[in-house]
Amino acid sequence: MKVGISLPVRELKDDLKALKDFAQAAEELGLNHLRVPDQVIRPGNGHLHEPMMLLAYIAAVTKNIELVPSVIISPTRQTALLAKQAASLDIMAGGRVRIGIGVGTSEEEYHALGHDFHTRGQRVEEQMLLLKKLWTEEQVDFRGTFESIPNVGINPLPIQRPIPMWIGASGVPKTSIRSRIGKLADGWFVLASPEEYPEIRDDINQSAEESGRSSRDIGAEAGVAVVGPRESEWQDRVKGWQDAGLTHLCLRTLGGGLEQNQHIPIMQQAAGQLDVKGN
Repeated sequence: MKVGISLPVRELKDDLKALKDFAQAAEELGLNHLRVPDQVIRPGNGHLHEPMMLLAYIAAVTKNIELVPSVIISPTRQTALLAKQAASLDIMAGGRVRIGIGVGTSEEEYHALGHDFHTRGQRVEEQMLLLKKLWTEEQVDFRGTFESIPNVGINPLPIQRPIPMWIGASGVPKTSIRSRIGKLADGWFVLASPEEYPEIRDDINQSAEESGRSSRDIGAEAGVAVVGPRESEWQDRVKGWQDAGLTHLCLRTLGGGLEQNQHIPIMQQAAGQLDVKGN
């Protein structure tokens, strides 16, 4: 199981040195990946940087750690522009990008960005097909319900062709989302409980097999907070997810009321207890 960590963007805010130090410390510890959330504009807008921009900065100050914007609310974005941004980030990072894709729940954000909230499920599926083509073909001829690409392409293409796409969903994803993961995704971000997980996993695997894919090609990643109300049990939760067969895990120092200078020591302590370099 590959173990990564969330970059505590809300807590570190505009302190670029603190963001850089955290990313570099995570890489030095041998953590596999860094995750950052997406939020452009919505009610109660929290302090978050645009993830593709932030990860371009992180790409320049790291060498090995995987960079994971998760999840990008892709139906609020122009598909060709998102493809170009992700391809550029993948090149800047030397092929270290894994992109989370989701539909979100804020109708206000869709309205502000000029897209239809009510067709977001259908649009994201079309987007995922188009993104794969834009990342792998020099000239793309695509005619979809929502978008049309008339024999043009992005240049340069990314290092990874295509860039891995993982789907983010609610705690217990609807049947349509389980099917989407099985048909189109390289993995999914698990928000379900360990008790709910097996049934969801089995549905996703069935969808994959029905689509001619191998379920072994679909990863799964859960998150575990190492601070906060469940701090005393986080190692047991890691072990439980490992026993469940997850391919990835994301630790979190955020959300526990830490001071800025406490995040790196807590991360170091957790990584040491898990021996992440041995994973």
